[in-house]
Amino acid sequence: MSVTIIVGAQWGDEGKGKIVDLISKQINIVARYQGGANAGHTIIVNDKEVVLHLIPSGIFHKKVTCVIGNGVVIDPVALLDEIKMIESLGVKINNRLKISHNAHLIMPYHKLLDSLREESSTKIGTTGRGIGPCYIDKYMRVGIRMVDLLDKKTLREKLISNINEKNKLFKNIYEKEELDVDQIINTYIDFDKKVDTYVTDTSLFLNNAIKRGKNILAEGAQGALLDVDHGTYPFVTSSNPTSGGACTGLGIPPTSVSKIIGIVKAYSTRVGNGPFPTELNNNIGKNLRKIGHEFGATTGRPRRCGWLDTFSLNYSLTINGVDEIALTKLDVLSSFEEISICTGYELDGKNISQFPTDVNTLEKVKPIYTSFRGWRDIISDRKKFIMLPTECKKYIKAIENLINTKITFVSVGPKRNETIIR
Repeated sequence: MSVTIIVGAQWGDEGKGKIVDLISKQINIVARYQGGANAGHTIIVNDKEVVLHLIPSGIFHKKVTCVIGNGVVIDPVALLDEIKMIESLGVKINNRLKISHNAHLIMPYHKLLDSLREESSTKIGTTGRGIGPCYIDKYMRVGIRMVDLLDKKTLREKLISNINEKNKLFKNIYEKEELDVDQIINTYIDFDKKVDTYVTDTSLFLNNAIKRGKNILAEGAQGALLDVDHGTYPFVTSSNPTSGGACTGLGIPPTSVSKIIGIVKAYSTRVGNGPFPTELNNNIGKNLRKIGHEFGATTGRPRRCGWLDTFSLNYSLTINGVDEIALTKLDVLSSFEEISICTGYELDGKNISQFPTDVNTLEKVKPIYTSFRGWRDIISDRKKFIMLPTECKKYIKAIENLINTKITFVSVGPKRNETIIR
């Protein structure tokens, strides 16, 4: 019995897709537990870059079964496009993809509300994919789930109620045209016909797999510092990317979890608004973005870049219970003569002892840095840790000492084989 949880330990975009893809060759089931199509996991398959938004990154290993759990919110358009894209690459999905019957569906009114709220209120920097409004309806207990598609009468009643309520907002508050109830109902009934074969009780499936001793990899989206409960609220996502979210998002018990791997980028990035203490608004930040191709996999938005922040990272490792680290995109730092690591924060001239999730405080902190010599050498061809440049090894060991956690995977390039396993 083995359930391993993969979590992004920073603000997302840590390279989880590549690590999930790498580990999946030893896994029976890869399960996505939260988020929606606002997250993009980029992997390299046969020298081709592929971006997945909903389907777990293990889909390219033919013996792996992929699960979209109840904690995920599903955009029908995005899902169907993704299935089509994967099949176009010659990958068979039938009997390998399972979607929770309890997963909530993103509706057209969710996307419209997301965009309108982003324009008129405090800008969070959402992708406009309808994720937040869908989760709002979920917790308001008026959401539409996959299972609702099976009963057309009940589906129609729920949608009429929801759309009538939303139309009042569109007409009276935002001065927008009302949505067509029948058109939306017909669209989702057609969607049900296309995905019905994949829909099942995934919690039952996973728990039976656990009893049979299958190896399961639980894959989150975004990062722990964007967690709605434990992140830099309100500049967060609408779900729980932290390790605890895996159990609720998949319907598996905490006692089934045997390992938690934190994915950490060798520097820091953040997309959207919100405090970012180590952000570099200079040529170093621009070079990190350019060399690291730091643009959103889903939106194409440029990511904000800065040095690695081990002070926030220690907070993240604590709330996630991380056992080991996969360090990604180390090769991006190969061009720099000097590299810095944030080891703490200063507030009003004094060192603080813990990471503040309160944004007003976080916006005022000053990062404390320790500098290291760069290695100025290509490392993507190095297959063993001992083969890395001396300064590169010093950088890795310094991170381990600062976070008191072993780095077991070192990604030295974007391809599967460009990873050192220690």
